[in-house]
Amino acid sequence: MNAKISTVYCVNPSCPEPKNPADATNCQACEAKLLLNERYQVLGILGKGGFGATFAAIDIVLPGKPICVVKQLRPASNDPQVYKMAKELFIREAQTLGKVGGHPQVPRLLDYFEENQQFYLVQEFVKGNNLHQEVKKRGPFPEAGVKQFLTEILPILDYIHSQKVIHRDIKPANIIRREQDKQLVLIDFGAVKNQVNSVAAGNNVNTALTQFAIGTAGFAPPEQLAMRPVYSSDIYALGITCVYLLTGKSPKDIESDPTTGELLWAKNLDLNESFVKVLRTMLEVNVKQRYKSAKEVLQAMNALPYAESLAEGMLSINTGATSFNKLVTGIGQIPVVTTEGDSSITQTGVNTAQGSRFNRNTEVRNVTSGTIKDPGRTTAVQNTSANLATISGKNSNSSSSKILRLYEQDKKDFAQQQLENLILVGVAVPGIRFSEANLTKSNFQESDLSEANFEKAKLTRAIFKQTILRGAQMNQTDLEGADLRGADLRGANLRSANLKGANFCGANLQNAHVRKDQLVQAKTNWLTVMPSGKRGLW
Repeated sequence: MNAKISTVYCVNPSCPEPKNPADATNCQACEAKLLLNERYQVLGILGKGGFGATFAAIDIVLPGKPICVVKQLRPASNDPQVYKMAKELFIREAQTLGKVGGHPQVPRLLDYFEENQQFYLVQEFVKGNNLHQEVKKRGPFPEAGVKQFLTEILPILDYIHSQKVIHRDIKPANIIRREQDKQLVLIDFGAVKNQVNSVAAGNNVNTALTQFAIGTAGFAPPEQLAMRPVYSSDIYALGITCVYLLTGKSPKDIESDPTTGELLWAKNLDLNESFVKVLRTMLEVNVKQRYKSAKEVLQAMNALPYAESLAEGMLSINTGATSFNKLVTGIGQIPVVTTEGDSSITQTGVNTAQGSRFNRNTEVRNVTSGTIKDPGRTTAVQNTSANLATISGKNSNSSSSKILRLYEQDKKDFAQQQLENLILVGVAVPGIRFSEANLTKSNFQESDLSEANFEKAKLTRAIFKQTILRGAQMNQTDLEGADLRGADLRGANLRSANLKGANFCGANLQNAHVRKDQLVQAKTNWLTVMPSGKRGLW
């Protein structure tokens, strides 16, 4: 990005009139040199504090004279020992910023130097609005927007922590939505300024390395204010950031419990309880009860669609299911075949209290015969005496039952069948073959379909949420509009498959055979594991 220069700015803290004409080489008010390190021409001030100031500048050495951000740190003492410690801390933190700047969503450290006993960090300029500005302009985020925010920001935080860095000042103003690609960028690693300022303020140099009680009031957790920050301190600050995005209120403006001090942020919000639970765990005051890492929060976020769909499924229970449910009473946690438009069978039997996947080790009874079948290979089905020779038809419940009973007899080939709206939820049928079958709008959520064959099958708008599809053959399969959120597609063959509008958010595509130009037509996010094995990165 190029800048048109109208004035240049003096960075001398005591300068009475820092603005100067564009062609000036020395400040007209204090005579200080205006060009920093022989290459950075300062355009104006972006922010100021006790530690120093932040400026916008241009690099006159590089072609196009791009804009950059210059952070000035000012030790407030002439004591040689204080100056030495400040310099050591400055260099150490510059090296740290150099490491974390390797992430595409963290500003790169371009340069660092000392001049006139002041320290300077030069970073990449990120054009865009921060999230504080977005909320002020457009209002609070909806629940879906905050969930998307977390899936985008948590991998950045995970990367930073992997470099053994704690940000210590996560808040809406320090997260910018980059204008050019709408990606979130985490800025302002406040540890630098506070470490140097801690020494400059005259603290004992022997304790200067540990006295980092920094952060923004309301966003920093108790252990950070007690100068003992840990990685999960950033998780707490991120949780408070989510509360701000949902409410538009800073922590000090949110009602709190007078006994415990807990923020009553969810009081007037209509949110899914499973998501509220995730945020409350992020906001635990006790470090031991809080998520320990960004990975833990990502795992919790990845499980949300399943937990929420179970909760919604429980709301659909009706009296017509009573007779069927009596058949499976006492069996425990079991997967149940469900159907659309059939009141005789519903998604019950799954342990919704835990919101977990079905237990493949639970013994499941065959409703028809009452015998114990192989765990994980069968499911409770409706008693039927229908002819098993033909399975095609519009009655998805009948088709599902027949398919499962044939599968138990080791008959796995259902190629070229008309099976629209088929529902096989939470069953284990590895190696099943549906090549060239019409499975439009079918539901395979939570099932084990590893090594299944769907070649040339029609699966438009099919549901594969949290489904195991490891090694599945989906060559030339039509998956337009299909829901594959959280699906395990490791090693799957998706060559020439139609992925237009398919949702792969949170899916695992490691070692899958799929081209980049195919996935461009689909929906992915930072939770998606690409064929390379990296989250969100091809």
